[in-house]
Amino acid sequence: MQQTDALLDRFLAGLAPLSPVAVWAHGSLAAGDYVEGRSDLDLIAVLPHPPSPGAVWRVAVLHNRMRAEPLADGLHCTYLTPGTAAGAERRHLTWAHEPLFRRTVTPVTRTELHTFGRVLRGAPPTGVLPPVPDGELAAYVMRDQRDYWRPYVDRTDLWTRDIWVDLGVVTFARAAVTVREGRLISKREALEVLPGLGAPGEVVADVRARRYGGTVATDEGWIRRRAELVRGYLGPAIDALVAGS
Repeated sequence: MQQTDALLDRFLAGLAPLSPVAVWAHGSLAAGDYVEGRSDLDLIAVLPHPPSPGAVWRVAVLHNRMRAEPLADGLHCTYLTPGTAAGAERRHLTWAHEPLFRRTVTPVTRTELHTFGRVLRGAPPTGVLPPVPDGELAAYVMRDQRDYWRPYVDRTDLWTRDIWVDLGVVTFARAAVTVREGRLISKREALEVLPGLGAPGEVVADVRARRYGGTVATDEGWIRRRAELVRGYLGPAIDALVAGS
């Protein structure tokens, strides 16, 4: 974790001129499932005021200056203010995958922050971020499975890519547990529950090896077969989850 800690220290130092109220980590880093060099660094920075054009410029300069740092390509940060923290539909200034844009802070992220968010600087999430209303988390993950993931299952060109396989099966497992039990689980826990949810064992082993280390098959025959296994599993699994909700 030395590179990760060094990167976070440089990022926090670069944010200091903007006087953040708080900086939090969510995702794998907060959940205790972080793998250096593999996991993203998902952060939320709370600024004291809505960012002026000058502050937006400072944010862009900070992230661009850090692009050459080890692991910096995985550092994503969304910028809130105390006055704009409420409302899951509101879009906030965000740096992710290199450009600046605006996106929401989803009920999943908000629940992560309240449940196991890691405070890097300043106030804890409970003092700034409103809690997620009852039922909103399950409703969100159900919509995400139904409206985002299910249509993409039919896109045969996507499922030969590792990233789609990994995110597709893990996100489904996490959603299934959230809908049925009302709680969030980590990616590691998702891999543990996937066999019980009927996922192909070969696919689960493939994802686990890529994330945590092990022998990973790369031949074309396996890649095509894996795509068929994943699509054949996820389509009916998502349909059953939606129908049973």
